[in-house]
Amino acid sequence: MHTPPPPGTTVDLVIDGAGLVATVDDARRELPGGWVAIDGGRVVGLGDGSTTPPEATRRLDAGGGLVTPGLINTHHHLYQNLTRAYGPMTSAPLFGWLQTLYPLWRALDEEAAHVSAWVGLAELALGGCTTSTDHLYLHPHGAGDLITAEITAARDLGMRFHPTHGSMSLGESDGGLPPDDVVWDEDDILAESARLVAAHHDPSFGAMTRLALAPCSPFSVSPDLMRRTAELAEQLDVRLHTHLAENAEDDEFSMATFGRRCVDQFEHVGWCTDRTWVAHCVMPNPDEIRRLGAAGVGVAHCPSSNLILASGVAPVVDLRAAGSPVGIGCDGSSSADSASLWMEARNAMLLGKLRSGADAMDARTALEIATRGGAACLGREDELGAIRIGAPADLAVWRFDGPAFAGVLDDLVEGWLRCGPTAARHTIVDGVPIVVDGVLVDPRLDQMLTDHRRIARRFQPTG
Repeated sequence: MHTPPPPGTTVDLVIDGAGLVATVDDARRELPGGWVAIDGGRVVGLGDGSTTPPEATRRLDAGGGLVTPGLINTHHHLYQNLTRAYGPMTSAPLFGWLQTLYPLWRALDEEAAHVSAWVGLAELALGGCTTSTDHLYLHPHGAGDLITAEITAARDLGMRFHPTHGSMSLGESDGGLPPDDVVWDEDDILAESARLVAAHHDPSFGAMTRLALAPCSPFSVSPDLMRRTAELAEQLDVRLHTHLAENAEDDEFSMATFGRRCVDQFEHVGWCTDRTWVAHCVMPNPDEIRRLGAAGVGVAHCPSSNLILASGVAPVVDLRAAGSPVGIGCDGSSSADSASLWMEARNAMLLGKLRSGADAMDARTALEIATRGGAACLGREDELGAIRIGAPADLAVWRFDGPAFAGVLDDLVEGWLRCGPTAARHTIVDGVPIVVDGVLVDPRLDQMLTDHRRIARRFQPTG
């Protein structure tokens, strides 16, 4: 851990001129008129308006706005932005939606994975996200090394990245949903999982890349693969991720196939541990909520996707009360078509009020879910998700100018989520500004968007 610099030291970066710094630290400190000092990629100092920041090589003006920890995206399918808002699927429920899109996604290759990840992560960064996971479960035969292609994109941009090696082994001929030509042999899946962890997973403090293992869902992999993947994750000391209890169809499939509800099946195959975080978790009953919480299973709450696919409203307040870490997920850009963690945090706040009462969810709780909660889902609660001395310097700075925020004087945190919509003014990852004054620092955005449009045309039938 770093200690504050001695007096007279010049640090790499100071963010000052904030209306408020919301640290989301253990004491939930909020610093009016605050500043944050960064050196060597770590937070080395912070204070309120009554204190003076150190000298710095570079300063970024917060412009009277709000400074928060960087937002953390705990569930995504980045490649799906290649079929964003695809017309035939804008009003389909989950299973039919998947069965129609799987044949289009067969076109995925290394170039498509790299460009879609680059554009998707850039979109997230412009919205104040500093760490994102990705659940890449589609690996067409002959497509190449898609996970490495994504990791290269994240490194190019400077994003902190937690890709997951997703897998599918149960094709249509075996009673699963995906086409047979995109599923893999289970021994090959496990061997590739181990190879990717050895190549890319960094367990050190402040790591920019970590890997998790992520069989797609109970309706696309076998129970044996679920068990063997859990055993491999234990052996390699990496985390586990999958979809769980996403909608009523999940339980119907699980009852028909396994003779038990999907949370019971999840527990049966050895996944109900604090090594695991799951996506959606819309449909657990009260006893299942209790069991998931007691085990410390994390949940990636994906409110927009759940709304678009009419899956339901996840019991977020109850899951948190039971002990489950809850983070925010954008989900794939073919269902939740806008990859905005700010919007997901706002929807989480509104749906939490709708389901559990107006006083059950406020903006501070939603901010905590989008930062600390996400860090806990990824097993990094001691590193990420809060602004504190020694932590990796991942921050977002939010504007409070213009008509949308006129009248916000009393509470900048509530104003941040109740007003808008908003993008980040500055996004800093590991002490490096990657968005400044609302513009991506990397100069390749226009070219990547041109490439993305060319590739997307390969995926979408034109009639």
